[in-house]
Parts: sequence; structure tokens; C-alpha cells
Amino acid sequence: MDCRWALDDPGLGRRSYLEGHIPGAAFLDVERDLAAPAGPGGRHPLPSAQQFAAAASRAGIGPETFVVAYGSLGGAERLWWLLRHFGHGDCAVTDLDAWRGPLVGGDEPVEPERFESVERDDDTISRDELAARREDLVVVDARLEPRWRGEPNPIDRVPGRIPGALNAPWNAPLPELPAGDVVAYCGSGITACVVVHALHRDGRAARLYPGSWSEWEQYPALPVERST
Repeated sequence: MDCRWALDDPGLGRRSYLEGHIPGAAFLDVERDLAAPAGPGGRHPLPSAQQFAAAASRAGIGPETFVVAYGSLGGAERLWWLLRHFGHGDCAVTDLDAWRGPLVGGDEPVEPERFESVERDDDTISRDELAARREDLVVVDARLEPRWRGEPNPIDRVPGRIPGALNAPWNAPLPELPAGDVVAYCGSGITACVVVHALHRDGRAARLYPGSWSEWEQYPALPVERST
């Protein structure tokens, strides 16, 4: 599965796929297939079980399919996380830069399958629970350091972070984290999946805050921390 995308160019992933992809790969769009429309739940809320099942079925993912995802900016890890969230554990992530074979252009014919969602309830945390329990959790912010520090930027309407959040930039090696229950967030719940995936490889579980900062910043009563 090709899950390339760009926050500032919604059509980039599809164009990149048509220009050249791993032979046999289908394309899943982060904005349309791996997220619900933006709104009170953030910039990339989780898709409904029905929405994700329809997208996965169109992409040829059935009960016996082993999925290997590649992408950019956390797109592959978002698909990995969603598959597990909706009950499909046969999935892995690879790096397109490591591919040594030829790439092919154009659309690939896909034989539709029937994906049936069985949604988990133990791998996410809500805004209210996080606000109430944040001091008891290991909260990890996957955004790059300037955004974690709270520097003004063109993405975050309200610069800052959830108080007490540690920084683990999604594009850097995972830092050593203290013991405890881990919750990961980012700007909108995409690159945080990179941190969850890295922790999973290390044998450590983490919950995702799906709304992430793009939800948190919409609620003025919630606390905001910035580095001075």
C-alpha cells in the first residue's frame, strides 16, 4: 500500500503514485481514506469503521491479506495503526527508499476484497481523559521541536504543547522514555503513529490521542505549555 502524502499539497500522494510506485501497490489517500473530515475532532480525525472498511476493501485488503505499507510523513504508520485498530494485525511498514527494484507508473488493477472492521477500544485516549489524567501518563509529542516548544508556526493556530509532554520528533530516533503508560500525539494524529509504531517494535504499548494538538487547541479552557 502506497500512503504518500503532504500536508500542504493534498494531491501530491496520488501524483507520486501515478509517477512511480512499487509494482503491485495500491494507493490509499491519507486525507480521504485514512481520516474523516476535519472539524471539532481535529484536522485528521479517525475514519469511521464503515469509511475505513470501504477504503480497505477497494484497495484489496481482505481477511487473509498481509499488508506492507510505505509512505511519507507517517502515512504508512497511520495505515498500520488503523489496520490494527480495526482488527487486522497482519501488517508491516517498509521504507520506499530501501526499495531496490523498478518502479512502475499509472494505476494498478485491484481486485476488491471484503474488509470487516472489528474496532478496538483500548488503543486510544479521549481529550477529556487525557486532560484529567495527563499528570499520571507519559505524554509524548511527536511534532518537531520548534512546534513542541511553542514557537509561532503556520500550522498550529495556538502554539504550544500539552503540559508535561515530552518531545519525541517523529523523524528522529526514539528517545528513552520513562516508565509508565504512554500516550502519543502530534499535530493531527498522523505522525504520532510513527512513535506508536517505534514503541511497538521495542515491545512497548502506547495509546494514540487521535485529535492531537489540532483538537486540543480548539478548547481555550485546556492548559497550554510553552518553553521560555
